Amino acid sequence: MKCRHCGHVLQHQFLDLGFAPPSNAYLKADDLHAPELWFPLKLYVCDQCWLVQTEDYARSDELFTADYAYFSSTSSGWLRHAKDYCDMITERLQLGRDSQVIEIASNDGYLLRNFVEAGIPCLGIEPTASTADAAEALGVPVLREFFGRRLAERLVDQSTQADLILGNNVYAHVPDINDFTQGLKTALRPGGTITLEFPHLLNLIRLNQFDTVYHEHYSYLSLCTVSRIFEHAGLKVYDVEQLPTHGGSLRIYGCHADAGFAVSAAVDAVLAAEADAGMQALPVYQQFQQHANRVKNDFLAFLIEQKRAGKTVAAYGAAAKGNTLLNYAGVKADLLSFVCDAAPAKQNKYMPGSHIPILSPDAIAERKPDFVVILPWNIADEVMTKNAFIRNWGGQFVTAVPDLKVMD
Repeated sequence: MKCRHCGHVLQHQFLDLGFAPPSNAYLKADDLHAPELWFPLKLYVCDQCWLVQTEDYARSDELFTADYAYFSSTSSGWLRHAKDYCDMITERLQLGRDSQVIEIASNDGYLLRNFVEAGIPCLGIEPTASTADAAEALGVPVLREFFGRRLAERLVDQSTQADLILGNNVYAHVPDINDFTQGLKTALRPGGTITLEFPHLLNLIRLNQFDTVYHEHYSYLSLCTVSRIFEHAGLKVYDVEQLPTHGGSLRIYGCHADAGFAVSAAVDAVLAAEADAGMQALPVYQQFQQHANRVKNDFLAFLIEQKRAGKTVAAYGAAAKGNTLLNYAGVKADLLSFVCDAAPAKQNKYMPGSHIPILSPDAIAERKPDFVVILPWNIADEVMTKNAFIRNWGGQFVTAVPDLKVMD
């Protein structure tokens, strides 16, 4: 297998999580009687450009299907994040009624709805029909395709280029990252700006966030590597922000390589932090497996201990990261009785692999579990606030990553 960016032959394994089904392939009751497709879930690191990537097996059309069940608007915190971004970037770039905004992977319109309300022309690009339907119901125009260079060329032929191209948590999801980046350059007007948000590989390593690894994430990104990919496409990263979202993300600002944007000190600072952490050398990657194994073993031991004590354990959040943890640990419904999720699209289905039933959040009050494991630990505060009532019967919240933590 070769590096998806530089083509170098990959020889160094970063992480092996065994086999798992696609993390968002939620099952209906009838599906439980049929074979389930599992893929190897391994990561490799390129020792030339330091891109971390999944082993080549699952195809994007097998992962992002018409009934894809992730809806961004489910999280109130994410909606606030999107609104704050729109207010900030509108002022920073002086966007108005003569501007053009394109969002790639616009999902259910969670973000572009803000531009629609402000009267700023926008276009969503979203290949999954279920989320595109939701966006169009909000008045967001949507092009139902995967983004790449060819689509960008078509947009240019139709006189559509953007003053702002944005993509939140999509850059890691594209199988051909070079083609995608060339598409960004093609669809960007001279003087325009690209902003991309993605989980920072440095935090994955430092905070042992191995459960953010799943087939839908083809790449795991550092600023150093993204800067190289941009440069190869004729773009440059001119600014960066460090965000708390998804356990620690970067928001990069890009432009054409010949644009007049000065590179900020923040870019140099993040690049220096990555270098200081050893991210351009192999040892930091080769040591990561043992940390993932420890978290998995501690979580499994906790569940077995509660089972033997006659306690009941449920979970909140049928998130992709939860599926990675559950399938790596081999957890089934005998140890974790049910998972609650606020997204109607996931309710009354089953978690892929583990086949744990997914119920409405109302099930927590009805069944009164002794412990509620928060699988999407990045929104733990939000979940605990909404479900604080579990303390009425002595219930406790639990998170497994980066370390097992039981909270009153």
